[in-house]
Amino acid sequence: MRAIFFDCPSFLADLYDDELRAIVPDLAMTIDDVPGDDVAAYVGDAVGVINDHTYLSEEILAACRALKVIVFMGTGASSYIDVAAAERLGIEVGTIKGYGDRTVAEHALALMFDCGRQTARMDRALRAGTWHTLDSVEFAGKTLGVVGTGGVGREMVRLGAGLGMNVIAWNRSGVPADLPCTAAETLDALLADAHVVSLHLGLNDETEGMIDARRLSLMRPGAMLVNTARGAVVDEAALVEALGEGRLRAAGLDVFADEPIGADHPLAALENVTLTPHAAFMTAEASYRLLRMALEQMRDALEGLGLPAPDGDSGTGP
Repeated sequence: MRAIFFDCPSFLADLYDDELRAIVPDLAMTIDDVPGDDVAAYVGDAVGVINDHTYLSEEILAACRALKVIVFMGTGASSYIDVAAAERLGIEVGTIKGYGDRTVAEHALALMFDCGRQTARMDRALRAGTWHTLDSVEFAGKTLGVVGTGGVGREMVRLGAGLGMNVIAWNRSGVPADLPCTAAETLDALLADAHVVSLHLGLNDETEGMIDARRLSLMRPGAMLVNTARGAVVDEAALVEALGEGRLRAAGLDVFADEPIGADHPLAALENVTLTPHAAFMTAEASYRLLRMALEQMRDALEGLGLPAPDGDSGTGP
């Protein structure tokens, strides 16, 4: 066996059509989770592993003696793989970027619309027997502040511009000149000017807690905050306070400092917050791109090791 996808989520397995099977024809696949507790025994003599959500410790990696390449289904490989140990053991770790840029940006846009139009709040009221028409916001001509202009942020800039919004953007390394937006001189200036702030930053030591109480206080009265990036970019306690006091109109949040959150979370008690369960990436289109890109990366890695893809059908187990 050359390669195995040992924890393929069922929603990805449902997309695994003949075109995808042909990329790594002899790939073995197990749905959902590795059977039993011995991951190394299950991997066996596989040279390549596609990993969605199984933690691979140094001990497991060392026991997988034939393993040369791991393709992680996303960007945050260090959350599921001891990357330093893999490097010491000569195991290449690859990640998948860009597969969900448009999908995540569209979800951010949906949260923005709900913050302004209060659709989820009215839906909840109607289901409870209350006919209450709430005031809402028209976004044409409003200022959208996009924080971070990586792949998702760029898509958000384009979507906002397409709606007729005045888009301003800030990025730590500079805003690309080809985007239909104005570069803000500073993050603080963007926060002060924008009617809607949409966050698209990676989480690291520099960005953790970046949107703190001071920066939240800079935002316009009645402004809206959307976060589809990482929860820890925002000081959640300060955000709860700003929303509870009505200084911010609303927030649309797909990510949280600690996940999953429960019904007792302070944000869940606020009517002016729309919450989704880290679902911005979840569309069939993005999932198909993710699976295709992972398979192509595995194929290329195996060929780079001198293991050309054979003809034949994919397997269903080791």
